[in-house]
Amino acid sequence: MTKKRKPNRLINEKSPYLKQHAYNPVDWYPWCKEAFEKAKKENKPIFLSIGYSTCHWCHVMEKESFEDEEIAEILNKYFVSIKVDREERPDIDAFYMGVCQAMTGSGGWPLTIIMTPDKEPFFAGTYIPKESFFGRAGLREILLTVKELWEKDREKVLNTAKHLVKALQEAEKEKAEAPLKEEVIHRAFAELHSSYDEHFGGFGNAPKFPVPHNLMFLGRYYFRYNREQALSMLEKTLTSMRMGGIYDHVGFGFHRYSTDKEWILPHFEKMLYDQALLLIAYTEGYQLTAKELFKQTAEEIVEFLKRDMLSPEGAFYSAWDADSEGEEGKFYTWTVEELKEILTEEEFELTKKIFNIKGDGNFLEEATRRKTGRNILYIGKTYEELAKDLGISISELKSFIEKVRLKLFNAREKRVKPLRDEKVLTDWNGLVICGLAYSGRVLGKKEWISIAQKCADFILNKLKDKNGILLHRYMEGEAKHYGFLEDYAYLIWGLIELYKANLNGVYLQKAIELQEQQLEFFWDKENGGFFQTPSFFTEVPIRKKEVHDGAIPSGNAVSAYNLIRLGRMIGNGEFEQYGYKTLQVFSWEISNFPSAHTFSLIALDLVLNGSKELVIVPVGENWLEPKEYLDRLYIPDLMILKKDSVTERFSKFINQMKVENNKDTYYLCSNYVCEEPITDINVLNEKLKGKKRKN
Repeated sequence: MTKKRKPNRLINEKSPYLKQHAYNPVDWYPWCKEAFEKAKKENKPIFLSIGYSTCHWCHVMEKESFEDEEIAEILNKYFVSIKVDREERPDIDAFYMGVCQAMTGSGGWPLTIIMTPDKEPFFAGTYIPKESFFGRAGLREILLTVKELWEKDREKVLNTAKHLVKALQEAEKEKAEAPLKEEVIHRAFAELHSSYDEHFGGFGNAPKFPVPHNLMFLGRYYFRYNREQALSMLEKTLTSMRMGGIYDHVGFGFHRYSTDKEWILPHFEKMLYDQALLLIAYTEGYQLTAKELFKQTAEEIVEFLKRDMLSPEGAFYSAWDADSEGEEGKFYTWTVEELKEILTEEEFELTKKIFNIKGDGNFLEEATRRKTGRNILYIGKTYEELAKDLGISISELKSFIEKVRLKLFNAREKRVKPLRDEKVLTDWNGLVICGLAYSGRVLGKKEWISIAQKCADFILNKLKDKNGILLHRYMEGEAKHYGFLEDYAYLIWGLIELYKANLNGVYLQKAIELQEQQLEFFWDKENGGFFQTPSFFTEVPIRKKEVHDGAIPSGNAVSAYNLIRLGRMIGNGEFEQYGYKTLQVFSWEISNFPSAHTFSLIALDLVLNGSKELVIVPVGENWLEPKEYLDRLYIPDLMILKKDSVTERFSKFINQMKVENNKDTYYLCSNYVCEEPITDINVLNEKLKGKKRKN
């Protein structure tokens, strides 16, 4: 910002992203009725810009264009300009991102749309520089061209927009179905294996994303089919990410993604959902391999979450920005001179070897690939390899790293920190509840389960309207925007995991109630599957249904998983049928590109290969110890319930289960059929081991 200006309408918004633009010379509107009425009244097209607070290229476009008086004058004179926070309004973002992908073949943020006052788009792009160069049109040229077209050939523009929307509506219609058989699961593994990077882990080339649900799929594939390749792919990827620059070795937590294939050069923003899902992935990795590094990583992720993302009210903030002091990564990177000021000469020399420090820096500026003089800390080897190279023991190496880390952390805390986006989002908090409950249960961390419970209580109490309908965003005491599909799907998933962790029937009851609400408001009664928006609230031309997994699993995939698990837990066949139908509705997409739908296949595995439900009928508290033992095991198709007043109310088959011989009694069930009651925990363990994998 070059000078202090009178704020625009965005100053009254809660979203940090919108407030970042409150002093732009652009006469921004939030997404509101007033903006569209103005566009209709004045016969102006709408310029829509969608981004989020921690988006690096959103910041760049703001500085280049939205802070520019010339661009602002064009926008203010010939357009009505609207700013949207994609994290607050994923429904608006999803529709117009689909438009961008259909028109250009790609997408990303900032998302730039020009549309009619009736919300029908006719231009789409992502980051656009102010001026044209090398044959690429700049924003100034685009805006002036659109202005000319709007004034001189508006009918053609309107027809283009209508045809585009019609084509998108056709594309949303039901596609042909395909059989979802076990071979689809095997093809997904084959596709992942073919794109797997044997040298550095992960999938494909640069940029590389963590994609935790792919790792969750690999763990289950190994569990079900005993394919060692799946386990080695999982282990290599988890290890490489943890030792690379995508991990914050000083303050913990994962950056968004790596711009190179070696996991060294990250985009530095830290997102809540990445921490939540990677917490699950590393916990499962520890269960499968007993590798101490994976347990350590899970513990460090939680330390970061507690220290830097937990609100005083018990919910979790959304993200940390990539930029500080106007530079991407400045907070997280180091010059040699800075390191020498903090460390002794001996410490610096060893640190240089451990973390690959270069005199001229190892951090390359993304656009030019030039060295910046700054260093990203990364290890690039396993502790075992590094200790051998340095001629010290692993314990000595770890002790030294922790000593240096604390020095660097204390020094870094004095720097100007990146912006923290303090929105509380229901969907992302649902994922954190899931991650904390799951890892807390597996690793015996009762504190983590308590944090997850407090977070769940906050969401359930603060993010509902007066009619009990879930809301999406909480900020500065205000809950706003009706919940979207992902809010329901991820929160239900989190509540199921929280119930598994503490067996408090209240959370199972809440999961069931939300599941019923989700079916009422989001289910496509004509074709099946779930819309992203509720039936009573939509502000875009098309209600979208998505199933492919992106950075996080799709809402439909998680919903199918929830429905199948809940159905089997409480003997509700109707829930299960909705889960099956959800998968079948999207069977064409899943079958044709299975590796893009790994979470759907996690649900499909339960359909094809079955699951197990263990019901505990307690006498006293003796069941706690065997449950804690079972919690540590990797048995992803096992659900544990406890007979109590809540489960009896929701499940008819649990009512029939009785205590045997005045001992804690266990009923092992599969496909609604239960075996003879078991009172010896050793017998139960043998039965579970015997049912681990397919023959």
